[in-house]
Amino acid sequence: MARKVINMTEPTGGDARREILKKNSGVRSRKSAGLGPRPAAGGAGADQAAKAGREVGRAAWNDSRFLKACRLEPVDATPIWLMRQAGRYMKEYRDLRARVPFLELCKNPDLVSEVTVTAAQKLNVDAAIIFADLLLIVEPLGLHLEYSQGEGPVIKPPLRAPADVDRLHDVHPEQSLGYLYDAIRRTRADLDARIPLIGFAACPFTLASYLIEGGGSRNYRHTKALMYRDRGAWRALMEHLARCLSKYINAQIDAGVQAVQVFDTWVGCLGPADYRDYVLPYTRMMLQAVMPGAPIIHFGTGTAMLLEAMREAGGNILGIDSHVELDEAWGRLGEGVGVQGNLDPVVLYADQAFIRSRTQRILDQAAGRPGHIFNLGHGLLPDTPYENVVALVAMVHELSSRRLSESHTPQAFEAPPLKS
Repeated sequence: MARKVINMTEPTGGDARREILKKNSGVRSRKSAGLGPRPAAGGAGADQAAKAGREVGRAAWNDSRFLKACRLEPVDATPIWLMRQAGRYMKEYRDLRARVPFLELCKNPDLVSEVTVTAAQKLNVDAAIIFADLLLIVEPLGLHLEYSQGEGPVIKPPLRAPADVDRLHDVHPEQSLGYLYDAIRRTRADLDARIPLIGFAACPFTLASYLIEGGGSRNYRHTKALMYRDRGAWRALMEHLARCLSKYINAQIDAGVQAVQVFDTWVGCLGPADYRDYVLPYTRMMLQAVMPGAPIIHFGTGTAMLLEAMREAGGNILGIDSHVELDEAWGRLGEGVGVQGNLDPVVLYADQAFIRSRTQRILDQAAGRPGHIFNLGHGLLPDTPYENVVALVAMVHELSSRRLSESHTPQAFEAPPLKS
């Protein structure tokens, strides 16, 4: 892999992208525009029925609270979904994981659909997120990925020397990650047509950190050492990952997701100057190569001092963690961008009266402003009380609908009653 600047795409400004979202929300590439319930074998009649179902589905999710909020449009209640909303806090997931290893589950489209749809239905959230792993792209890059019991991901061999960058493979998503795109298509067909489906990927810095450290880290010393010692190798690595990740995201959009969240989970280990020098150009490069039409949520943890720079890097919605007040963060970000967040996940271990007070506080900080998506400051923890997660979703809908009904009366999106 030659170390040179790769001109992935012409820049697309944030304002232009927002206009595209408003005018063409739901528009996909020719490949993805027709996705919906899978047609049964049976000739022209089945094809016509499938086409009608696809048209209905596309119109329905475009009018959802979640996508309206992504477009900064008024809603009847604040949309909510939760990071790790399909996880060990839910009995159905624990039972499944007792039988199926994690990576095996990620590579089984039927099980992915079951896990994703079950979580969305049981919680009555406003969006589903495809069940997958942030590091599925590691194997197509040419490295080995495994999950050690209780220790998280292990990547072998790690990238430690500048020369190691040259052995990374190019990623051809549909060839090497076809199981993920099959899972997205299956899930989109199984999911209620009024509920948007979110795809996701790592940002270049977070993926690079995993590759260099060989897993998680407390100080990211190997990552920072390569970054500081060899700017050329760092640039080559980050450009390569930005290019591969944008293709990975676009293939998810083609397969049928309506929005994408990009995770810069580890970027909070950097200060603002290092973020601007070593991260921002490559995150921007990746996001500018994402096809127009699908909103992008740009999320990081430990990023209170990086929010303005993250907005420069791109995204329609900035996801914020629990270490910054929502109103303060939104005030710093300014107009023309939405905010997602930001309840501390540990609040869900408290009694429901306390959860309600903290939920109300965040909604008060958002003040009914279009573009707020309620979420946690990070993912649900494995032993979170299930009943409190269900209660949180109901609280957000109830409390926000009261406030929002006082200021406007938009066309309501009525989610169907969902069975447990």
